[in-house]
Amino acid sequence: MRYGAWAPYMHWAKVHDKATHDLTGSNLLPCQLEDLPGAKDVLELWGPNDEGYAPLIEAIAGYYDTSADRVCTAGGCSGANFLAIAALVRHRDEILVERPGYDPHVGAALLLGATVRRFERVFEDGYALDPERVAAGVTDRTRLIVLTNTHNPSGVLATREALEAVGSIAANVGARVLVDEVYLDTLVDGSAPPASSMGPAFISTSSLTKAYGLSGLRGGWAIAEPDVVEAMRRVRDVVDAVGSFPSDRLATLAFERLDTLADRARSILVPNMSLLIAFVDARDELEWVRPEGGAVGFPRVRGLDDCAGFVERLQSDYGVGVVPGAFFEAPAHFRVAVGGSREALQSGLAALGEGLNSLT
Repeated sequence: MRYGAWAPYMHWAKVHDKATHDLTGSNLLPCQLEDLPGAKDVLELWGPNDEGYAPLIEAIAGYYDTSADRVCTAGGCSGANFLAIAALVRHRDEILVERPGYDPHVGAALLLGATVRRFERVFEDGYALDPERVAAGVTDRTRLIVLTNTHNPSGVLATREALEAVGSIAANVGARVLVDEVYLDTLVDGSAPPASSMGPAFISTSSLTKAYGLSGLRGGWAIAEPDVVEAMRRVRDVVDAVGSFPSDRLATLAFERLDTLADRARSILVPNMSLLIAFVDARDELEWVRPEGGAVGFPRVRGLDDCAGFVERLQSDYGVGVVPGAFFEAPAHFRVAVGGSREALQSGLAALGEGLNSLT
């Protein structure tokens, strides 16, 4: 692993050759300055944010209807995930992570010298969060259980009952549950409560990236018990010390405009997801679990155990880029992004359709 990729998907996402029709990204179409009125007026290069910018912490606490001592800001949701894992897991501790899943979760644990165990979220079960599978993977050395909600990459929403059951499983062995909720605010049919509202075992992480189109701000956070927040802040002392003050100021403004940003996001995601749903449902070659939220879909090609060759041909012969499912440890699948422009998605799906036609 020395000098290797701790998170192979994240490395690939940064360096792979982009296709003419690029459907690999998972971010919402980036906001421009005019999408955040007042942005130019609040820009400052320096200010007090040693333990996090207080107005931003208060804004996040208000959004979650919680207290400021339960909020830790971070560099994006990935930054919040890393701070939480580093705060709670030590060398040779066990961390239990869902599969398929987002590989930086595993990469962070390995980087910190933890032992990684897995529990499965199964296609045939609609990628549902199954507490029995979680319980089977827990030992007395488990310190943290990590999952996503909505599930990345399928977009499936976990039930409250399943999450509460997982919380009880964790509490029985003195572990915590980290729930990456970066896609939770993209739910098509309303909102769901954060896991952090379900009890002290839970940590919710999120950011302004996937649901609001502000990836450039790296505005992320965690909601957790005060002792976990304090431990995360002490980890940050040796990671990046403090956040970017200009970004923190703009993120605070974003919370004042969150309804407007959410409306913008829905205007992109709802019609684009409808396009993808119609496309997949019309293709006999494909099967999937229909997403309930998120900015991606995760179909698979019937009869292919590994679609890597098909994905390569899509790019080389048809100019369309999708993410190989192997990066999520589900090689029969590929991931398609719907968070970009409608025109890019339409042209990409048309090219994808040509590629599927070549299979027959």
